Amino acid sequence: MYQVSTLQALALGYSRAVVTVDELLKNGDTGLGTFENVNGEMIALDGHCYRALDDGSVIEAPLDSGVPFAAVARLGGEREFELENLPDIQSLRNALTLKIEEHFGLNSMHVIRIDGLFAKVDARSEAPYRSHHVTLKKILDMNQTAFVFENIRGTLVGVYFPDYMDGINMPGWHLHFVSDDRSKGGHVFDVSVSEASVRLDKITRIGIELPKDAAFDTYALKSASEDEIKKVEKGG
Repeated sequence: MYQVSTLQALALGYSRAVVTVDELLKNGDTGLGTFENVNGEMIALDGHCYRALDDGSVIEAPLDSGVPFAAVARLGGEREFELENLPDIQSLRNALTLKIEEHFGLNSMHVIRIDGLFAKVDARSEAPYRSHHVTLKKILDMNQTAFVFENIRGTLVGVYFPDYMDGINMPGWHLHFVSDDRSKGGHVFDVSVSEASVRLDKITRIGIELPKDAAFDTYALKSASEDEIKKVEKGG
């Protein structure tokens, strides 16, 4: 896994560029994150980097776009399986967690892509907000837009981090969506899976690219609220 900064830093408002999209894609072809000044949700897929805008539309991000937070890996498809008739995101998370538990993977990281037909995708993205020490929750409260896609074919891209890595990233499953035609997408709050094919890799190494500028040292990262992070990532 190649990660840019930490979720704690993003949650506390560190949204300055750490690397570019070009640098990010040299370290992984599949994953998720956001862009400088929280300018939309990121979906990295097949070596391309897509930006979901605040109206739910998607564009391909220029290679020189700044990245303050992301997690990507090279997806090989170590395990493949099918899913169907999962009514909500919790049932999807349960099914995926069971799959990694069967192979003794709960204490490892994972990267996943899920291609299929989705009865519903409840998602969000946001407009940019240039800030310093303004929390991600406050930014999203001002600039976030939610939208629902129905009966749509596309891909869920996700990462799994174990509980003990809380703060580096969000424990459990974190999923973003992009449609087959790469025109719609966002951060996933809820999803209903009609039928899908899954490719999953267990990841046992991580490299973290921390910000180099002095402003990063002005953030007390341990002060990031776990409750706020959960609300930002999972909705509610």
